[in-house]
Amino acid sequence: MLKYFNLPKSTYMYWQKRLNRPNKDIEIENKILKIRKENPNYGYRRITAILKRSGLIINKKKVQRLAQNLKIQVKSYSRKSRKYSSYKGQVGKISDNKIKRNFKVEKPYTQITTDTTEFKYFEKDKTGTYQIKKLYLNPYLDMYNSEILSYEISKQPTIEPILKALDRAINVTNKNTEGRIFHSDQGWAYQIKQYTSKLETNGIIQSMSRKGNCLDNSPMENFFGILKQEIYYGQKFYSYEHLKQTIEDFIKYYNEERIKEKLGYLSPSIKISAPMGRIGQKKTRDKYF
Repeated sequence: MLKYFNLPKSTYMYWQKRLNRPNKDIEIENKILKIRKENPNYGYRRITAILKRSGLIINKKKVQRLAQNLKIQVKSYSRKSRKYSSYKGQVGKISDNKIKRNFKVEKPYTQITTDTTEFKYFEKDKTGTYQIKKLYLNPYLDMYNSEILSYEISKQPTIEPILKALDRAINVTNKNTEGRIFHSDQGWAYQIKQYTSKLETNGIIQSMSRKGNCLDNSPMENFFGILKQEIYYGQKFYSYEHLKQTIEDFIKYYNEERIKEKLGYLSPSIKISAPMGRIGQKKTRDKYF
């Protein structure tokens, strides 16, 4: 056979020894599989961070290679649907962009951003035919650590859920007495008196993205992207309740458990108090106030 395939005998002997060799990485591979089972959307970088946190010294390139061998690369991505737009022209007060893409914030409860995004699900009508329905999520995010401070979910893009989430966000951020900025796009709900008056009453500065410029609200767009990539794209939901519960469960997981590279591989609810390499040393928000 070696003569037929024109292979040297030394090559055959080399690979025979390698193939019969026990897998020295079996323990690491089992740990990687366990991490991926608990966090289905973790790539090799975040898997590496979890392994290092457990005391294992390992290079991310090796984790990447092992993940490829185990065929567990993240693939839960799909084609994006058309983005929901709440812009209806000028129907009230338009505020200047106070943030100006300066998303690096030194203290919590200082710069808060919000937006509305749309989800679709299927629901049977009286004839038994599935009809496309819509669900709307209205979250408020702290730019300090990307934590979702409050949110409301509704079947209609109305002002009531936006104001309910706003009230909770104001209440949560009341600890900050040095000044707050609430940022949004130029959606109709953020222009009307019901919204702007709540900000004024609580001494909050309003800021808005420039017209048609989604990059002015990148932190919120980034969260929507993560949310939809990890639980929505490629999935089908057949009830409002199922989709709503899935979103609520993810937000809790996102705030409390899902680690972020820019936070030193900690979850958004905890802010780093040490350099990137010293994972595990942390402080809570309350130490700022």
